[in-house]
Amino acid sequence: MSAADEIIDLPSAADDEGLPPALAGGEPGEVLLEAKRVTKVFGHGHSAVRAVEDVSFDLRTREVVAIVGESGSGKSTLARLVLRLMPVTSGTISLAGKDVTSIRGSELRDHWRSAQAVFQDPFASFNQFFTVRRLLMRSSRLRAVSDIDLEKALGHVGLKPDDVLEKFPHQLSGGQRQRVMIARALLLKPKLLVADEATSMLDASLRANILNVLSDLRSEVGLTVLFITHDIGQACYIADRVLVMSNGMLVEQGSTDEVIFNPTHPYTKRLLADVPKLHQGRTEAG
Repeated sequence: MSAADEIIDLPSAADDEGLPPALAGGEPGEVLLEAKRVTKVFGHGHSAVRAVEDVSFDLRTREVVAIVGESGSGKSTLARLVLRLMPVTSGTISLAGKDVTSIRGSELRDHWRSAQAVFQDPFASFNQFFTVRRLLMRSSRLRAVSDIDLEKALGHVGLKPDDVLEKFPHQLSGGQRQRVMIARALLLKPKLLVADEATSMLDASLRANILNVLSDLRSEVGLTVLFITHDIGQACYIADRVLVMSNGMLVEQGSTDEVIFNPTHPYTKRLLADVPKLHQGRTEAG
Protein backbone atom coordinates (compact mmCIF):
# COMPACT_ATOMS: atom_id res chain seq x y z
CA MET A 1 0.00 0.00 0.00
CA SER A 2 1.35 3.42 -0.95
CA ALA A 3 1.61 6.22 1.57
CA ALA A 4 -1.08 8.13 -0.29
CA ASP A 5 -3.57 5.31 0.21
CA GLU A 6 -3.14 5.42 3.95
CA ILE A 7 -4.55 8.91 4.18
CA ILE A 8 -6.43 9.73 0.98
CA ASP A 9 -9.92 8.64 -0.04
CA LEU A 10 -9.44 8.18 -3.77
CA PRO A 11 -12.30 8.98 -6.18
CA SER A 12 -15.14 6.58 -6.83
CA ALA A 13 -16.75 6.37 -10.25
CA ALA A 14 -20.23 6.44 -8.73
CA ASP A 15 -19.71 9.29 -6.28
CA ASP A 16 -19.43 12.89 -7.49
CA GLU A 17 -18.44 13.99 -4.01
CA GLY A 18 -15.39 11.75 -4.34
CA LEU A 19 -14.00 13.68 -7.29
CA PRO A 20 -10.39 14.85 -7.04
CA PRO A 21 -10.04 18.28 -5.39
CA ALA A 22 -8.93 19.80 -8.70
CA LEU A 23 -12.29 19.00 -10.28
CA ALA A 24 -14.12 21.04 -7.66
CA GLY A 25 -12.55 24.31 -8.83
CA GLY A 26 -14.48 24.86 -12.05
CA GLU A 27 -13.94 23.98 -15.68
CA PRO A 28 -10.47 24.35 -17.25
CA GLY A 29 -10.00 27.23 -19.68
CA GLU A 30 -8.01 27.68 -22.88
CA VAL A 31 -4.86 25.75 -23.74
CA LEU A 32 -1.92 27.10 -21.73
CA LEU A 33 0.82 24.56 -22.39
CA GLU A 34 1.19 22.52 -25.56
CA ALA A 35 3.87 19.94 -26.28
CA LYS A 36 4.10 18.50 -29.80
CA ARG A 37 6.17 15.41 -30.60
CA VAL A 38 8.78 16.30 -27.99
CA THR A 39 11.88 14.11 -28.01
CA LYS A 40 15.00 14.26 -25.85
CA VAL A 41 18.07 12.18 -26.68
CA PHE A 42 21.15 12.06 -24.45
CA GLY A 43 24.43 11.05 -26.03
CA HIS A 44 25.20 10.07 -29.62
CA GLY A 45 25.47 6.99 -31.78
CA HIS A 46 25.31 3.61 -30.08
CA SER A 47 25.41 5.21 -26.62
CA ALA A 48 22.39 7.45 -27.28
CA VAL A 49 19.53 7.22 -24.77
CA ARG A 50 16.05 8.35 -25.81
CA ALA A 51 14.77 9.68 -22.48
CA VAL A 52 11.61 11.21 -23.99
CA GLU A 53 10.26 10.06 -27.34
CA ASP A 54 7.58 11.70 -29.48
CA VAL A 55 5.44 12.95 -26.56
CA SER A 56 2.47 15.23 -27.24
CA PHE A 57 -0.01 16.63 -24.72
CA ASP A 58 -1.65 19.89 -23.66
CA LEU A 59 -2.60 21.55 -20.39
CA ARG A 60 -5.42 24.06 -19.97
CA THR A 61 -5.61 26.99 -17.61
CA ARG A 62 -6.88 26.12 -14.11
CA GLU A 63 -6.26 22.44 -14.84
CA VAL A 64 -4.20 19.95 -12.87
CA VAL A 65 -2.57 17.31 -15.06
CA ALA A 66 -0.47 14.52 -13.57
CA ILE A 67 2.31 12.70 -15.39
CA VAL A 68 2.92 9.37 -13.70
CA GLY A 69 5.53 6.70 -14.23
CA GLU A 70 8.20 4.70 -12.49
CA SER A 71 11.80 5.82 -12.11
CA GLY A 72 13.41 6.09 -15.53
CA SER A 73 10.11 6.59 -17.36
CA GLY A 74 11.14 10.05 -18.60
CA LYS A 75 8.61 12.06 -16.62
CA SER A 76 11.13 14.30 -14.80
CA THR A 77 13.09 14.85 -18.00
CA LEU A 78 9.85 15.98 -19.64
CA ALA A 79 9.23 18.37 -16.73
CA ARG A 80 12.68 19.91 -17.22
CA LEU A 81 12.03 20.30 -20.94
CA VAL A 82 8.79 22.15 -20.17
CA LEU A 83 10.70 24.40 -17.76
CA ARG A 84 13.41 24.88 -20.41
CA LEU A 85 16.09 23.74 -17.98
CA MET A 86 17.43 21.70 -20.90
CA PRO A 87 16.88 21.92 -24.67
CA VAL A 88 14.67 19.53 -26.60
CA THR A 89 16.20 17.36 -29.31
CA SER A 90 13.14 17.73 -31.51
CA GLY A 91 9.53 18.83 -31.24
CA THR A 92 8.04 22.04 -29.86
CA ILE A 93 6.80 23.36 -26.52
CA SER A 94 4.51 26.40 -26.33
CA LEU A 95 3.33 28.34 -23.27
CA ALA A 96 0.43 30.77 -23.60
CA GLY A 97 0.70 30.55 -27.38
CA LYS A 98 4.43 31.35 -27.48
CA ASP A 99 6.90 28.80 -28.79
CA VAL A 100 9.54 28.53 -26.05
CA THR A 101 11.52 25.69 -27.62
CA SER A 102 14.51 27.78 -28.68
CA ILE A 103 14.20 31.01 -26.70
CA ARG A 104 17.25 32.51 -25.00
CA GLY A 105 18.32 35.51 -22.93
CA SER A 106 15.56 37.77 -21.65
CA GLU A 107 12.85 35.64 -23.28
CA LEU A 108 14.07 32.60 -21.38
CA ARG A 109 14.10 34.57 -18.11
CA ASP A 110 10.52 35.62 -18.83
CA HIS A 111 9.63 31.97 -19.34
CA TRP A 112 11.16 31.06 -15.99
CA ARG A 113 8.94 33.66 -14.33
CA SER A 114 5.88 32.24 -16.07
CA ALA A 115 6.71 28.59 -15.40
CA GLN A 116 7.82 28.03 -11.82
CA ALA A 117 8.93 24.75 -10.29
CA VAL A 118 8.63 22.93 -6.97
CA PHE A 119 11.17 20.13 -6.74
CA GLN A 120 11.56 17.00 -4.66
CA ASP A 121 14.03 18.35 -2.11
CA PRO A 122 13.29 21.95 -1.00
CA PHE A 123 16.21 21.86 1.46
CA ALA A 124 18.67 21.56 -1.42
CA SER A 125 17.01 24.49 -3.20
CA PHE A 126 17.48 26.97 -0.35
CA ASN A 127 20.57 28.84 0.78
CA GLN A 128 20.93 27.47 4.30
CA PHE A 129 22.38 30.77 5.56
CA PHE A 130 19.30 32.79 4.55
CA THR A 131 16.18 33.26 6.61
CA VAL A 132 12.86 32.49 4.97
CA ARG A 133 12.24 36.23 4.62
CA ARG A 134 15.49 36.70 2.72
CA LEU A 135 14.85 33.64 0.58
CA LEU A 136 11.45 34.96 -0.41
CA MET A 137 12.61 38.55 -0.91
CA ARG A 138 15.18 37.34 -3.44
CA SER A 139 12.21 36.99 -5.77
CA SER A 140 12.22 40.80 -5.88
CA ARG A 141 15.08 40.52 -8.38
CA LEU A 142 12.47 39.31 -10.86
CA ARG A 143 9.38 41.08 -9.54
CA ALA A 144 8.73 43.75 -6.92
CA VAL A 145 7.78 42.02 -3.64
CA SER A 146 6.29 43.71 -0.58
CA ASP A 147 5.59 42.45 2.95
CA ILE A 148 1.93 42.21 1.95
CA ASP A 149 2.93 39.98 -0.96
CA LEU A 150 4.87 37.75 1.43
CA GLU A 151 1.91 37.51 3.79
CA LYS A 152 -0.48 36.62 0.96
CA ALA A 153 1.83 34.01 -0.53
CA LEU A 154 2.42 32.35 2.82
CA GLY A 155 -1.30 32.52 3.60
CA HIS A 156 -2.11 30.67 0.39
CA VAL A 157 0.02 27.74 1.54
CA GLY A 158 -1.27 27.78 5.12
CA LEU A 159 1.71 29.40 6.86
CA LYS A 160 1.71 32.33 9.27
CA PRO A 161 4.47 34.89 8.58
CA ASP A 162 5.37 35.17 12.29
CA ASP A 163 5.95 31.42 12.41
CA VAL A 164 8.45 31.13 9.56
CA LEU A 165 9.84 34.40 8.18
CA GLU A 166 12.74 34.77 10.61
CA LYS A 167 13.63 31.08 10.68
CA PHE A 168 16.35 29.31 8.72
CA PRO A 169 15.51 26.31 6.50
CA HIS A 170 16.90 23.77 8.97
CA GLN A 171 14.48 25.10 11.61
CA LEU A 172 11.44 24.20 9.49
CA SER A 173 9.72 20.86 9.10
CA GLY A 174 9.78 19.12 5.74
CA GLY A 175 6.21 20.16 5.07
CA GLN A 176 6.93 23.78 5.98
CA ARG A 177 9.94 23.88 3.65
CA GLN A 178 7.87 22.55 0.77
CA ARG A 179 5.16 25.14 1.49
CA VAL A 180 7.77 27.91 1.53
CA MET A 181 8.99 26.72 -1.86
CA ILE A 182 5.45 26.89 -3.24
CA ALA A 183 5.01 30.37 -1.70
CA ARG A 184 8.24 31.51 -3.37
CA ALA A 185 6.88 30.34 -6.72
CA LEU A 186 3.57 32.14 -6.12
CA LEU A 187 5.36 35.45 -5.53
CA LEU A 188 6.24 35.54 -9.23
CA LYS A 189 2.58 35.01 -10.19
CA PRO A 190 3.37 32.19 -12.61
CA LYS A 191 1.06 30.93 -15.32
CA LEU A 192 2.22 27.37 -14.66
CA LEU A 193 3.53 25.49 -11.65
CA VAL A 194 5.51 22.31 -12.31
CA ALA A 195 5.59 20.10 -9.21
CA ASP A 196 8.24 17.43 -9.79
CA GLU A 197 7.93 14.69 -7.14
CA ALA A 198 7.05 17.49 -4.70
CA THR A 199 5.68 15.09 -2.08
CA SER A 200 7.97 12.09 -2.41
CA MET A 201 10.29 13.05 0.49
CA LEU A 202 7.44 13.75 2.92
CA ASP A 203 5.69 11.38 5.29
CA ALA A 204 2.11 10.31 4.64
CA SER A 205 0.29 13.08 6.53
CA LEU A 206 2.44 15.84 5.03
CA ARG A 207 1.91 14.46 1.54
CA ALA A 208 -1.84 14.91 1.92
CA ASN A 209 -1.33 18.49 3.14
CA ILE A 210 0.79 19.46 0.13
CA LEU A 211 -1.61 17.80 -2.30
CA ASN A 212 -4.48 19.78 -0.80
CA VAL A 213 -2.46 23.02 -0.92
CA LEU A 214 -1.85 22.52 -4.65
CA SER A 215 -5.52 21.73 -5.22
CA ASP A 216 -6.66 24.78 -3.25
CA LEU A 217 -4.38 27.06 -5.28
CA ARG A 218 -6.20 26.05 -8.40
CA SER A 219 -9.49 27.40 -7.07
CA GLU A 220 -8.03 30.31 -5.06
CA VAL A 221 -5.66 31.88 -7.59
CA GLY A 222 -6.48 30.01 -10.79
CA LEU A 223 -3.13 28.21 -10.81
CA THR A 224 -2.39 25.61 -13.47
CA VAL A 225 -0.37 22.63 -12.26
CA LEU A 226 1.70 19.98 -13.99
CA PHE A 227 2.15 17.32 -11.29
CA ILE A 228 4.96 14.78 -11.76
CA THR A 229 4.84 11.65 -9.61
CA HIS A 230 5.68 7.95 -9.46
CA ASP A 231 2.57 7.33 -7.31
CA ILE A 232 -0.55 6.83 -9.41
CA GLY A 233 -2.65 7.03 -6.25
CA GLN A 234 -1.57 10.64 -5.70
CA ALA A 235 -1.97 11.38 -9.41
CA CYS A 236 -5.57 10.18 -9.38
CA TYR A 237 -6.33 12.11 -6.21
CA ILE A 238 -5.15 15.50 -7.41
CA ALA A 239 -5.52 15.54 -11.20
CA ASP A 240 -8.20 16.36 -13.75
CA ARG A 241 -6.31 14.21 -16.24
CA VAL A 242 -3.60 11.59 -15.91
CA LEU A 243 -0.80 10.93 -18.40
CA VAL A 244 1.13 7.67 -18.03
CA MET A 245 4.75 7.41 -19.20
CA SER A 246 6.89 4.32 -19.68
CA ASN A 247 10.35 4.09 -21.28
CA GLY A 248 10.16 7.69 -22.44
CA MET A 249 6.84 7.29 -24.21
CA LEU A 250 3.34 8.42 -23.35
CA VAL A 251 1.45 5.13 -23.24
CA GLU A 252 -1.92 6.32 -21.95
CA GLN A 253 -3.75 9.54 -21.18
CA GLY A 254 -7.28 10.46 -20.24
CA SER A 255 -9.51 11.90 -17.56
CA THR A 256 -8.88 10.65 -14.04
CA ASP A 257 -12.00 8.46 -14.11
CA GLU A 258 -11.09 7.00 -17.50
CA VAL A 259 -7.60 6.03 -16.36
CA ILE A 260 -8.78 4.60 -13.03
CA PHE A 261 -11.80 2.63 -14.19
CA ASN A 262 -11.01 1.86 -17.84
CA PRO A 263 -7.23 1.62 -18.29
CA THR A 264 -6.19 0.32 -21.69
CA HIS A 265 -2.41 -0.17 -21.44
CA PRO A 266 -0.91 -3.11 -19.51
CA TYR A 267 1.58 -0.79 -17.81
CA THR A 268 -1.22 1.41 -16.46
CA LYS A 269 -3.11 -1.65 -15.25
CA ARG A 270 -0.02 -2.83 -13.40
CA LEU A 271 0.43 0.56 -11.71
CA LEU A 272 -3.22 0.56 -10.65
CA ALA A 273 -2.99 -3.00 -9.35
CA ASP A 274 -0.31 -1.82 -6.91
CA VAL A 275 -2.77 0.62 -5.30
CA PRO A 276 -5.21 -1.46 -3.20
CA LYS A 277 -7.94 1.17 -2.75
CA LEU A 278 -8.03 1.93 -6.47
CA HIS A 279 -8.15 -1.76 -7.29
CA GLN A 280 -10.97 -2.27 -4.79
CA GLY A 281 -12.89 0.73 -6.17
CA ARG A 282 -12.64 -0.60 -9.72
CA THR A 283 -13.96 -3.98 -8.60
CA GLU A 284 -16.92 -2.45 -6.75
CA ALA A 285 -17.71 -0.10 -9.66
CA GLY A 286 -17.80 -3.09 -12.02
